[in-house]
Amino acid sequence: MSKTESFARIFERACRRKGGEAAIETLLPAVASTEALAALGDDRYLSLMTKRVFQAGFAWRVIEQKWPGFETAFRAFDPEHCAALDGPGLEALAADARIVRNRQKIASVPRNARFVLDVAQTHDSFAHWIAAWPAEQIVDLWRELARRGARLGGMSACIFLRMAGKDSFQLTGDVVALLVANNVVSKQPTTRAELAACQTVFNAWAAESGRPLAHVSRICALSVGDNWMRSDEPPPPFLLDPE
Repeated sequence: MSKTESFARIFERACRRKGGEAAIETLLPAVASTEALAALGDDRYLSLMTKRVFQAGFAWRVIEQKWPGFETAFRAFDPEHCAALDGPGLEALAADARIVRNRQKIASVPRNARFVLDVAQTHDSFAHWIAAWPAEQIVDLWRELARRGARLGGMSACIFLRMAGKDSFQLTGDVVALLVANNVVSKQPTTRAELAACQTVFNAWAAESGRPLAHVSRICALSVGDNWMRSDEPPPPFLLDPE
């Protein structure tokens, strides 16, 4: 990997584009402490996991409006209850007007509940497992969530972690455009080697700035523009709304 630009330069560009340092600070995502992440109930992790699964491909506003109904229908996402959902229970949920009645996404809830319970058996709680995972290896946690969970591949794992407050960068279209311009990757990263390269450069930018990965990621996204791209190639198409 060739030398990347300094984070100081990225931050300066973001400030210039967005109205200064104070304005940038108001746009940064919340990052929870390790203690807060460990104290969050496993039912809340399952709730956030389910919300992310249902948000994918739907208007987020619709899911937010219906979320109280989801909480009721899934009994506050108690992992033991959700893991026990069987055919008749899933059929009842598929007819429940309080939620979005997508059968495949409904079926992901018991699978993810079992995942949460399996992790809790060996790590005291799912919350402790998430809290203890080092941010410097966050792409490996994305991989574990995609491998062991249901419908948590692609961008869903890192979005779920961000929703919980876990420090994680995101590979949105803007961020990938920056990484491409810095010759970190040549396209939307998907392979283990590409993701490792992204992790390496984000770790370096975090070390330089003293900021968490989530803040570095957001600032990177805000820095895109002003004809700074190093080639005439267009940025990759957006996979999500920009950060």
